[in-house]
Amino acid sequence: MRNPVFSGSAVALITPFKKNGIDFDKLGELIDYQIENGTDALVINGTTGESSTQSIPEHLAVVEYAVRHTNGRVPVIAGTGSNDTADALHMSQTAERSGADALLIVTPYYNKTSQRGLVAHYTAIADSVSVPIILYNVPSRTNLCFKAETYKELSAHPNIAGVKEASYDFSLIAKTRAICPEDFYIWSGNDSEIVATMSLGGRGVISVAANIIPREIARMTRSWLDGNHKEAVELQLKYIDLMEKLFIDVSPIPVKNAMNLLGMNVGPLRMPLIDLSPADRGILIKSLTEAGLEVK
Repeated sequence: MRNPVFSGSAVALITPFKKNGIDFDKLGELIDYQIENGTDALVINGTTGESSTQSIPEHLAVVEYAVRHTNGRVPVIAGTGSNDTADALHMSQTAERSGADALLIVTPYYNKTSQRGLVAHYTAIADSVSVPIILYNVPSRTNLCFKAETYKELSAHPNIAGVKEASYDFSLIAKTRAICPEDFYIWSGNDSEIVATMSLGGRGVISVAANIIPREIARMTRSWLDGNHKEAVELQLKYIDLMEKLFIDVSPIPVKNAMNLLGMNVGPLRMPLIDLSPADRGILIKSLTEAGLEVK
């Protein structure tokens, strides 16, 4: 039986930029901050990490730095997805050589594929690496959604460990849990649905909100796993407004703005992403303040 890549809270970590590149010193600070506040795993170069506007050398350098700086304290999961199977395979193999503990691989986007194509795409990648792969289902961005039967077929591969589910489809999550083996793990991809997903057998979350409230997200997931469901629900409800406001604009625009508002100085977004409008900035500040966070 496969062990989960992690249980609890993994942060979908932002990538701090400077004017002309990656701010590696700040990245190290953010990694330390997450680990010190109880985060169970780091996801590097996911959507929240703005991987789509990083060059391939930058992408690989960020993974290599994160692995080296983390130094085995928690698992490092590298985002290596692409709509080009050959490109995803190359990045996956390189991330494994850099020491990544697992890979997060989004479904192909734009050109998309069929369910049979998904099986072929992920099987080709899984056959080429020896570290676990977490599938990533986010149809709001890719316009492509897994079926539970496809999960079941892919779950037979020893290197395919589970899925980050961001489909907002609880029927899909329930059917997946019903028909897939116990060691095909499900993680919520939506902060607003952590407890709901875990109630259907999920192992935790890959979280955007953990960039700013890591201790609280870790506590929520740990409470559920420990059987303290009342506390987990209370935390979910306490932070639900903030979780929603972190998606008031295209992610990671709001969370990166929030981190800068909180004095974390993570630098700019990369175009085509731009800062929040003044109106949305005001809404975000209000939600941060009401959640007990101090805006600088």
